[in-house]
Amino acid sequence: MKQILCFGDSNTYGLIPGTTDRYDWEDRWTGIVGNRLLEKGYRIAEEGLCGRTTIFDDPLKAGRRGTELLPLILETHRPVEAVVLMLGTNDCKTFYDASAQVIGLGVRKLLGQIRNGVPAAKILLVSPIHLGDDIWDGYDLEFNAESVETSKQLGKVYEAIAKEENISYLAASDYAPPSMADREHLDKEGHKALAQAIWSGLQQIVQL
Repeated sequence: MKQILCFGDSNTYGLIPGTTDRYDWEDRWTGIVGNRLLEKGYRIAEEGLCGRTTIFDDPLKAGRRGTELLPLILETHRPVEAVVLMLGTNDCKTFYDASAQVIGLGVRKLLGQIRNGVPAAKILLVSPIHLGDDIWDGYDLEFNAESVETSKQLGKVYEAIAKEENISYLAASDYAPPSMADREHLDKEGHKALAQAIWSGLQQIVQL
């Protein structure tokens, strides 16, 4: 059975907004897409981790730097037919003081790791949903107003990277907003909408 790796953060993990719990398989976007893929002879390899960044070490949580673990994860799941890469939200935290362009450099490094680890794999690059405008006001103090603005700039940066790298791209923010419960994570409807978008994106790069 062919595998599609989904590498991301809490919105790939399926964190329920405002909680520390996780949506069931059938409710998170990876599971929705995964159930469809099973009928086509594919399986989803879920690799979502809360707090994961592209290139930054989280001062509060170990093992969150994406570039540290992606090569190992690629080796674990080989052979991989395609990779869905959706990171960048946590890079917007005040800890890192990173611009959208710097976060883009982290994405480029991850793409290089994918090319080196699984050269034949197709890639779908996804820019994450936007952060909510008042996320710092009683929801998540690791973000501020500048973080929100940076999150809104990621789409253009990622789209340009995808064109340069000749890979597929979609903006999750075109399909789903952050939940009103925490201004950061997808609700069930958001997972459904993103699942449909990613399913359509995968149909264009792999034989389903």
